[in-house]
Amino acid sequence: QVQLVESGGGLVQPGGSLRLSCAASGFTLDFAAVAWFRQAPGKEREGVSCISSNSGSTYGIYYEDSVKGRFTISRDNAKNTVYLQMNSLRPEDTAVYSCASANTERCRGYEDHHYHYWGQGTQVTVSS
Repeated sequence: QVQLVESGGGLVQPGGSLRLSCAASGFTLDFAAVAWFRQAPGKEREGVSCISSNSGSTYGIYYEDSVKGRFTISRDNAKNTVYLQMNSLRPEDTAVYSCASANTERCRGYEDHHYHYWGQGTQVTVSS
């Protein structure tokens, strides 16, 4: 069965950290760009970060402006998993975070047509 499963969400105080995981099963992420998205209540889904398939450093990695310097995306192809390390969390980061695998090796944006598999999402709540 092909699926992406996110984990690692939860409740954290402002300034805290969480690490989200996006684990794939039934297919390999080796040749796919993977992106994280989030959707806050009453808002549209937005792309947060994307990592290309063979990124070994900062090349092929992208961040939405509001998370630059706070979030870090990485991948472990041996575990077929992509991570999103989130530091210095703010209340405005509260959202359901989901991951998606692209039908390309390179990140080409966050439009839906670039992605073919989606996870169900994990809730991140930043509140004191």
